[in-house]
Amino acid sequence: MDKVPLVYHERYDLNFGRHVFPTEKYRLIRDRLIAEGLATDEDFHQPKAAKDGEIRLVHTEDWVRKLRNGTLTYQEILQLEVPYSRQMVEAFWLAAGGSIYAARLAFFHGIAYNVGGGFHHAFAGHGEGFCAINDVAVAIRVLQREGLIRKALVLDVDVHHGNGTADIFANDDSVFTLSIHQLHNYPAVKPLSNLDIHLEDGVSDVEYLDKLRAAYVPALQLFRPDLVFYVAGADPYLEDQLGGINLSKQGLLARDRLALERPLLMGIPVAVVLAGGYAPRVEDTVEIHVNTWKMAVTVLNDCGWRRAPR
Repeated sequence: MDKVPLVYHERYDLNFGRHVFPTEKYRLIRDRLIAEGLATDEDFHQPKAAKDGEIRLVHTEDWVRKLRNGTLTYQEILQLEVPYSRQMVEAFWLAAGGSIYAARLAFFHGIAYNVGGGFHHAFAGHGEGFCAINDVAVAIRVLQREGLIRKALVLDVDVHHGNGTADIFANDDSVFTLSIHQLHNYPAVKPLSNLDIHLEDGVSDVEYLDKLRAAYVPALQLFRPDLVFYVAGADPYLEDQLGGINLSKQGLLARDRLALERPLLMGIPVAVVLAGGYAPRVEDTVEIHVNTWKMAVTVLNDCGWRRAPR
């Protein structure tokens, strides 16, 4: 059976301390995969931190310097909503390096899974909503610069709109952004993605999956990206503290299958990143993220992998 590569670094933990965002989830995902006999230490690929020059392909010189030097203003820290530390900055640089690595691995394996990343609220010149660096945008720009891809599609299924990603790629015909999210939730201002699916409160499995399928499948067929980045947030879960969408764990699995199977059948590789998840029991968030990897393995073995000719 083919395995989906895992990218992980022990310093992915953003060191927020007591915070609604359980950054220990990255370690717990790794531990659970090993405990269940699904992976060994050797199955985890350790990324290097992204280089400052790679970060600057997306982010402004001023924002990179402030993060590096610890000179954020009080307002910028409030907007970021997390305490500043050198360890936090290192973790964001590593997450970006991990998403670059996962994207490269996806071309060889069909799907690759970064046990981290998905920081979609980071804009070019500032951070928001627990996100300082937009790792997905950085990875896309790096792969475009290297000539590995021309076009990418970002499928963002986090319960919160991918505002930073939408803003970064606004008016860029080489990247198609698709965000399915709860309308009446953070962020208050939602820059236009190429395709936004605004969900009312309390949407459950059937309606969610119908709306995602109706938008995602035509977008793939018409845009024909060289790579899909799947921002696989766990927070549409019905018990999530920061969400108001009522997806069951089975509904989330069906979402994952749809997101992964469609591009793979078209010969398009998929890089998975995790984004948010705020269930009262961190074990539920960990289970949802682990289930995404399990579904990736199932899809990869059901569909096989053969990259479409460019």
